[in-house]
Amino acid sequence: MRTTLRTSTRTARTARTARTAVLALAAVGALTLAGCGGGDGGKDGTAGPTKEADQPTVQLPKLNGQKLQVVAVWTGPEQQAFTKVLDEFEKRTGAEVAYVPTQDAMLNYIGTKIAGGSPPDVAMLQQVGALHQAVERTWAKPLAPEAKAQLTKNYSPGWQELGAVDGTQYGVYFKAANKSLIWYNSAVFDNAGVSEPKTWKEFLSTAETISASGVTPVSIGGADGWTLTDWFENIYLSQAGPEKYDQLARHEIKWTDPSVTQALTTLAELFGKPNLIAGGAQGALQTEFPASVTQTFTGGDQPKAGMVFEGDFVSINIGQTEAKIGTDAKVFPFPAVGAEPPVVTGGDVAVALTEKPATQALMTFLASPDAARIWAGEGGFISPNKSMDVAAYPNDVQRDIAKALISAGDDFRFDMSDQMPQSFGGTPGKGEWKALQDFLKNPKDVAGIQARLEADAAKAFKS
Repeated sequence: MRTTLRTSTRTARTARTARTAVLALAAVGALTLAGCGGGDGGKDGTAGPTKEADQPTVQLPKLNGQKLQVVAVWTGPEQQAFTKVLDEFEKRTGAEVAYVPTQDAMLNYIGTKIAGGSPPDVAMLQQVGALHQAVERTWAKPLAPEAKAQLTKNYSPGWQELGAVDGTQYGVYFKAANKSLIWYNSAVFDNAGVSEPKTWKEFLSTAETISASGVTPVSIGGADGWTLTDWFENIYLSQAGPEKYDQLARHEIKWTDPSVTQALTTLAELFGKPNLIAGGAQGALQTEFPASVTQTFTGGDQPKAGMVFEGDFVSINIGQTEAKIGTDAKVFPFPAVGAEPPVVTGGDVAVALTEKPATQALMTFLASPDAARIWAGEGGFISPNKSMDVAAYPNDVQRDIAKALISAGDDFRFDMSDQMPQSFGGTPGKGEWKALQDFLKNPKDVAGIQARLEADAAKAFKS
């Protein structure tokens, strides 16, 4: 039976309206990110949340001694920040919560645990497609009334619908992302005498100039296939437009469509020039995402790369270096390939896998502004929770990104690969991730990669 996946924009809305919203988000990225301090917990001198904002907004039950297990892909600084959220839940309820980091193929892990009789209680899924599959397999449990009430109160209808299947609410989008940003080492740009490019053509020209100055221009975390899907999606959205984007996300057009040919050909203008990529294609395929960021901002004006592409969450990895956002590390929107620059959003959705009262209490907490503001204060996090006071963010950079996300309402495009079945859009070594890694190795084989993508997508959507 084919899984029908909803895109994140309402079909009744026009592409022009959606484009207005994403352009506003892109403008915020250009103007505020370039001029503000980093995610340092408020050390940039900006005001933090008031004491009133720290007061609980949701009542939670006493759960003394009840045990929960939560699984997500977060490690390092992200794990540390999320652990603080869980610590607050423990403090307020008396429950004991264990956090387990997993690999990207979350459904595979969950399936193994369920088969063994010990399912996790809450999973933070990265794909809309994975949520739908968890529901189809009867793993996911609907939200209890208390959790649903928090969701209805604090989230726009669009974010609510992303967490629903066939009209039943299952998920809470706890963490969101703007995945259309390119971060750069300002010293490298200054030494090369270049400025922030606004178009794809200007981006490639800027890269060539940086290369001529003695620094490899672009860092790519190709060992993590999801970064390559984000490259493709940004190019495709800007070049083919939102209507085609939605059609491809639903597999209503094939991956052999001429619009895909055009996008891959455009991406090959970068992937086909090893001198523009740190370590060349082979080096990029051995570089994981965190390292792709840190190697761009380590080494002063002679780093391994001058630019790195990815979302607002890059700031948390920059925080592991000595670079300061706004001075050493700056950012600009993904350059326009077509008429307008793209903005692609993503997110992590909390899903209950057991029917314990403690499980639903945690879902209620995650849907509240109380939970969101804890991670917001740590940096590297954007919440779609419209009730959270933006003063909780540590600096104007993240405050403005959050404001733009909330003001966009329901007019946004969600990460395409995350809308698809996990076997195609979200599994290491398979489907789109593997095909685009092979494309990075051999960007001349556009037709061959398209044929593989279509065969894998057709199989995934039919299963």
